[in-house]
Amino acid sequence: MKKGIFISIEGPDGSGKSTQIENIKQFFKDKKRDIVFTREPGGTAIGERIRAIILDNNCSEMDYMTEAMLYAAARAQHVSQVIKPALAEGKTVICDRFVDSSIAYQGYGRRLGEAVAVINSYAVAGCMPDVTFLMKIDPSVGKNRIRADQQDRLESEKEAFHDEVFRGYLKLEEENPGRIVGIDASRSIDEIKRDIYSKLEEVLNCL
Repeated sequence: MKKGIFISIEGPDGSGKSTQIENIKQFFKDKKRDIVFTREPGGTAIGERIRAIILDNNCSEMDYMTEAMLYAAARAQHVSQVIKPALAEGKTVICDRFVDSSIAYQGYGRRLGEAVAVINSYAVAGCMPDVTFLMKIDPSVGKNRIRADQQDRLESEKEAFHDEVFRGYLKLEEENPGRIVGIDASRSIDEIKRDIYSKLEEVLNCL
């Protein structure tokens, strides 16, 4: 049986994650690997219901710790129900955001600090990506790519919040050089794709 591979992709809102996720899917399809694509928050029926609450613009009164714990709750269900079983079957899991998002958005953006990492250590239950691609772009550039009337509760936060989130991502990249691969997302789609494919070839060669 093939060894399961866990890939996550992170970055500020509007950083081009969706485009590169499609390229990552195609890479593994070309390699004849079984793919499970999923997202956070969400990925399960329970997780999608939690997602609807977290991102609802009408939930402006949500406490920051409530927000962090909802993300962790959705993640715990996601890991247990989807990610771990897929990896055990030798599949390749491609996840749009994972635990790094919580640390960046709630730990840094909401200034909840280490509490977020502690909560999520239980949620991930030792299940971490083999490689995480961090799409690096100025947060103001990314946010401007999303129409104001289409922004969810977090996307519509002030620029200072998104600056702190990005600072958190850069800190995570610095602390996890063996897992997090920083990608200059200001370049062309094809240039970014080449960098990602090069790293994915390395991952396959290490199996």
